[in-house]
Amino acid sequence: MAAYTIDVRPRARRSLRQLDPSVRKAIAQVIDGLASDPRPAGFLPLTGHRPYLRVRSGDYRVIYTVNDSARVVTIAVVGHRREIYQRLGL
Repeated sequence: MAAYTIDVRPRARRSLRQLDPSVRKAIAQVIDGLASDPRPAGFLPLTGHRPYLRVRSGDYRVIYTVNDSARVVTIAVVGHRREIYQRLGL
């Protein structure tokens, strides 16, 4: 199976830059893993926001979409679980 391409939206890129380097590294590993398996163990569909999915990285969440026909994973939002759902704006 061919790998998926990762597309990180500007909003998610800004959020990543503001994170602590150790947290950023852990989230980057999760995002890189989505290239080979866009629906890893622990992923969940985002309730009320189809077709978005979410995956955890500690206290942080990565919200993304998967386009299987184009083989692209688009990272929409990255943030702490305490605030990410309040400022989704998808």
